[in-house]
Amino acid sequence: MHRDFIAVIDFGGQYAHLIAKRVRHLGVYSKVLPPTTAYSSIQDAKGVILSGGPESVYGEQAIPFTPALLDYPGPLLGLCYGHQLLSHHLGGEVRHLAHGEYGKTLLRTTPGESSPLFHDVPRDSVVWMSHADTVVAPPPGFRVAASSELCPVAAMVHESRPVFGLQFHPEVNDTEHGATLLANFVNLSGARRGWTMAEFVEEAVAECKRQVGTRNVLMFLSGGVDSTVAFALLSRALKPEQIKGLLIDTGFLRKQEAQEIMVRYRELGFENVEMLDASAEFLGVVAGLTDPQEKRIAVGEAFVKVREGYLAGLGLDPEQWLLGQGTLYPDIIESGGSEHADLIKSHHNRVEVIQMMIAAGQVVEPLRDLYKDEVRSLGHELGLPEEIVQRHPFPGPGLSINVLCAEGTEHYPEIEDNAAALTELLKDSPFAGRLLPVRSVGVQGDSRSYTPPVALNGPRDWEQLDDCSSRITNNLRAVNRVVTLLAPDTLPELKPHRAYCTAERLALLREADHLATHMLEENGLMREIFQLLVILLPLAPGREGECVVLRPVVSEDVMTARFARIDWAPLQQLAQRLLAMPAVHAVFYDITNKPPATFGWE
Repeated sequence: MHRDFIAVIDFGGQYAHLIAKRVRHLGVYSKVLPPTTAYSSIQDAKGVILSGGPESVYGEQAIPFTPALLDYPGPLLGLCYGHQLLSHHLGGEVRHLAHGEYGKTLLRTTPGESSPLFHDVPRDSVVWMSHADTVVAPPPGFRVAASSELCPVAAMVHESRPVFGLQFHPEVNDTEHGATLLANFVNLSGARRGWTMAEFVEEAVAECKRQVGTRNVLMFLSGGVDSTVAFALLSRALKPEQIKGLLIDTGFLRKQEAQEIMVRYRELGFENVEMLDASAEFLGVVAGLTDPQEKRIAVGEAFVKVREGYLAGLGLDPEQWLLGQGTLYPDIIESGGSEHADLIKSHHNRVEVIQMMIAAGQVVEPLRDLYKDEVRSLGHELGLPEEIVQRHPFPGPGLSINVLCAEGTEHYPEIEDNAAALTELLKDSPFAGRLLPVRSVGVQGDSRSYTPPVALNGPRDWEQLDDCSSRITNNLRAVNRVVTLLAPDTLPELKPHRAYCTAERLALLREADHLATHMLEENGLMREIFQLLVILLPLAPGREGECVVLRPVVSEDVMTARFARIDWAPLQQLAQRLLAMPAVHAVFYDITNKPPATFGWE
């Protein structure tokens, strides 16, 4: 079937497929292609977009690409790395910034800018930045269309060709007029519209039938949106006898969750779903582990071993039973699944043994090109009830990756290296701050970071906290996350101690998670909050005890997020309840957006 399309060239940026999704939301089909793709692959495209990426466009780190792509005669748009690529290869100048520029940034459009790309975009607007390199001089034939405080060429426009460069990310919701910019670009392309989710269902059902053929599918289920929607889609594509659902109780689920999920599946008419208690096996594989990557890999491998044991117990041929997973594109891109993408964190559904199964054609992932909001739309299209479609996401490794672990002997040189700079940054602010002796995962400039967070203590004011958090992460490259103290009133001296992922710590976290979820339900916040994570830190004044971090976020598609601004009164009540739990010494609230922090800490 021939259809108009816009090509998105993927340089490994965290948002490459998000660009493609935004184009599809405008009703135009999009294709994601590697940077070394032949020119012939794009010559029929109605437009080309160059994505962001984790590298620099100059030096040995530059990503190989087909230079002829820059000669494309139609509308051509470079975003972030793509913007820098246009400048560098067409004769402009790109330099490394002394400080990164992450998160919301004020963009000022050049007075009199008349490019159709900026139609209906006001002179001053908020955009989303995530970069350390910047264009300081445009190439010959280009004019500066917009700038920001740290970026003199935040947008550039060719004087005669439909070629544009934007340092910021219009595909991200936090860019106020990003949708307008992308719609203007699609309008310039002249592409015919008409791509819908109903069309995706038709194509996905046909693809599932083709891939599975006469074989069968054993689907891992978690009760969450992704796996349930994937199971419903596969159930539409396959005969009932071709598909089984398996809910594995890993011991990492939330309070009473396994039983509630099974009731929900029965109500949906899924009679071909079984539950298997494998909590002892999963607790065993994470015993004694402290590295978050090792934990994630161990959990992913345990899923495969449990699957093999399950099939063997039923006398089923594993060659005839494909593995079904509810993998989304964010899982793939954060696992370094795009050719030039940086590894942010290993997802349990992307460990080596599963990668080998994927290469052998033994894995079915009907949602692999979708984002969370698209999966919700697909769930509606498949007729699933609202309580399933709008359920909060919950990671496959469950609470195991919310229990941070330590040997108690770790050394954190970043704390000493950045203490003075942090003090200088906060000297005129109303906040006191300290780096905590623990590390968390972040994504800065499309690259993975793993650094100690900053804990603030001061006014209960979201605007001031947001501003302070952004200043810290923009100015201190060694910091990707900031939290504020909720309880007690003063921050105690905290140091790491030996702590692993045990049944006892999981029980404590399970209860804390239950209290936090109940607070959201009581205050009617479950739909407003995209996801709530409760994190346990192995920090205490002495040799035992915990700190609790609350991490509620607002997001659409997982790739970007803002920390949630909950009313202080219920939040403070929750903090006091958590502080009253056995062995809890402090309660923090994560006030970092994504980027530079990821949703979770591991």
